[in-house]
Amino acid sequence: MSEKLTLFDLPSRPPCRAWSLNPWKTRMLLNFKGIDYQTQWVEYPDLKDTFKDHVAPNENGWAYTIPTVKFPDGTWVMDSKKIAETIEARYPEPPVHLDSPYQARIEELVSPLTSDTFGLFSYHLPTYVLNPPSAEYWKADRAKIVGMPCDQFAKEKGGQRAIDAARERLHKVTALYKENSDGPFLEGEKPIYADFRWIGYLVFMQRANPECFDDLLAATGDAELHKAVLAAASPYLARDDH
Repeated sequence: MSEKLTLFDLPSRPPCRAWSLNPWKTRMLLNFKGIDYQTQWVEYPDLKDTFKDHVAPNENGWAYTIPTVKFPDGTWVMDSKKIAETIEARYPEPPVHLDSPYQARIEELVSPLTSDTFGLFSYHLPTYVLNPPSAEYWKADRAKIVGMPCDQFAKEKGGQRAIDAARERLHKVTALYKENSDGPFLEGEKPIYADFRWIGYLVFMQRANPECFDDLLAATGDAELHKAVLAAASPYLARDDH
């Protein structure tokens, strides 16, 4: 039996660092709880062969996805929500309050924000972040989804257009964080899983297109607030390469 939990994540170009939004939620959760784990990096084209003998394919969307986790007892779990529920049940302390009302409220904003800002990373991610096998997979797969090459999508719907499309939702996220004056997190001094959802998006955008990140923060209406959130989360973001 392995002594460590294994987190399956998507690699970046050297030096390899975590970048992907959904795995970051799981990685922060593991770091926050102090769970001993190891990372196994898997390129996009290898996901199916890596997981097909261990987990059932997703019912919706892509059949096999990151993050996936293998627990020390040999149990495999795919999908960040299911992983979070399993980790919270097996390692309840410190709690991340999956039942917080903020969970649904932040999810309602961040999920469409990823679509709003797709033009900010549709070209930059495969060009500057992904290794060649994953880059080719990404460009072909996403082109089918958006109906045009990723570089064309970035030209037509990236930059300021994407930021303007996201502005209203970004302001709503800021409003959520201002509801609790005890901050910096949604429910006060300690993060909950809903915070990891938002922070994961910020880290993803920062790494996918650092040139636009300051403009994205400015569009929230309070860049300093979100910089403070990132700073407070730094202990859970520090481990990003193993």
